[in-house]
Amino acid sequence: MRALIPLLLILPLTAGADIYKYVDAEGKIYFTDAPLQGGDLKLEWKRDANKVAKENTAKVLAIGRSRPFVESAPADLSARRARYERIIELVASQENLRPELLHAVVRTESAYNPVAVSPAGATGLMQLMPATAARYRVADIDDPTENLRGGARYLRDLLDMFGNDLQLALAAYNAGENAVAQYGNRIPPYPETQRYVRKVLQYLWAEQTSANKG
Repeated sequence: MRALIPLLLILPLTAGADIYKYVDAEGKIYFTDAPLQGGDLKLEWKRDANKVAKENTAKVLAIGRSRPFVESAPADLSARRARYERIIELVASQENLRPELLHAVVRTESAYNPVAVSPAGATGLMQLMPATAARYRVADIDDPTENLRGGARYLRDLLDMFGNDLQLALAAYNAGENAVAQYGNRIPPYPETQRYVRKVLQYLWAEQTSANKG
């Protein structure tokens, strides 16, 4: 039997896979891609992974549409976006992410500024913390391509970790996966994190709308 991690499992969901949700006697939640055995585990539901992903996509885009429309990007932001468009598409493909999502996160994190540094010490396009960069073997955190790739891998892991629930993955990218787990796999009640999730979803909706028009 697979090793269990309380509250969640890191699972690479593949085409045709199913997601199982179990709850143990202490109320801890487990997500897995295979049936589990155990007297204290109760199966809450079993669902098709592709269906879950499609439902989450529809849900987050609906949230984006319900918010005020995102302002048009100024000329300098558009120029920076164009500069990194090809590498974002490449990295998104490599990490099995939608390029629209990666654009939305980069715009929210750094506004496509490769030398952006936050007061907390997060750096670059994806605003990587040094510990996260080390975790994903980013040799040069100041290199835009390496920074982007490290952040994309982290985001991909978070999506797998939270069963492709985009809102939880984004909340974890901002506040850390432990914070999301601490609040029972819900967006933590931090105003900054809640604003962050809404902002990324707004930009994602704008990117998706632009792509559909193209």
